[in-house]
Amino acid sequence: MGDILHALPAVAALRVAHPGWQIGWVVEPRWQPLLAACASVGPNSATQPGGSATPIRSSAMPIVDRLHLAPSREWKRHPLSAGTREGIGALRSELCKAEYSAVLDLQGAIRSAVIARMSGCLRRIGEASPREWPAQWLFTERVATHGAHVIEQDLELASAVAGDALSGDISNGVPLLPVDAYADEWCGTWLAGIFPGAAQPVALIAPGAGWGAKRWPPERYAAVALGLEQRGFHVVVNAGPGEESLAAAIASGRTVALTATLPQLIALTRRIALCIGGDTGPLHLASALGRPVVGIYGPTDPSRNGPFGTRARVLRSPESRRDHSRRSEPDPGMVTITPEDVLGAADELLAEENAR
Repeated sequence: MGDILHALPAVAALRVAHPGWQIGWVVEPRWQPLLAACASVGPNSATQPGGSATPIRSSAMPIVDRLHLAPSREWKRHPLSAGTREGIGALRSELCKAEYSAVLDLQGAIRSAVIARMSGCLRRIGEASPREWPAQWLFTERVATHGAHVIEQDLELASAVAGDALSGDISNGVPLLPVDAYADEWCGTWLAGIFPGAAQPVALIAPGAGWGAKRWPPERYAAVALGLEQRGFHVVVNAGPGEESLAAAIASGRTVALTATLPQLIALTRRIALCIGGDTGPLHLASALGRPVVGIYGPTDPSRNGPFGTRARVLRSPESRRDHSRRSEPDPGMVTITPEDVLGAADELLAEENAR
């Protein structure tokens, strides 16, 4: 989720610079709602591997013209099955048939580089020092990037396609994320039912993370939720897949835990006044939608993966060091951050919002 959200500004900048281009995106099926509302995907975009869609560009599919679905995680689980062979073959055929002029690898992984090679395109652009270094040998053009943040690095890569000086400032009206009418209607109904009465601002807490070292303790999130309630907020705790017990440990009193689909989470995030969380997809989603965020960081570097292009406060202890090893216990530096620190950062941010 984070990889797609970080890549979106670069692709949106290409769309602004070259509105007549046809742009396709290879994506895992579960992340399709980040690029297209389900209602915008026609019968040609079958949910089977290799399905694609070419709808008219709209708010339901604002950035790309075509999606190529690649369930690579499923293929990895069953590498020798007939279904995997058929799916890979269908994707290869579909990509070759599209006759792309250039392929841009914004993930820098061996998997994405192999898919780029499968396209048959003679021009494959990637980072000179990709995330997984063997991927570079599958690129025909290697770009040395200098930006600190991954979004800045992706913009440098995208600039290489046509020699543009692309900017991440796309405030000229091009939306990054699709609008799903059904999810939007659900969100309005759900909020009115769960928080009846006078309208109050909604704060979203995103306590999950890819691994334990990035997770701030749930009892501290619970204290923050209580503090937000006292400040007049309705508080919603996001429960991603497998995070239901984590969210339940935080939700109490008037704080509500929510297990939502991705389109529903997008619709809800558009309505929030504040998001608080660690280095996790929902926080990056809030940042992409321009919502105020408070980020709680530990082993990952916020200068590379932190909130970008929105009003934000990032808390990170000087004791934290960059470490991507999948440790289960919270980073020692993170546990030096207190609920009072987080609420103080939220107060500063909200005071600025009120001043605006």
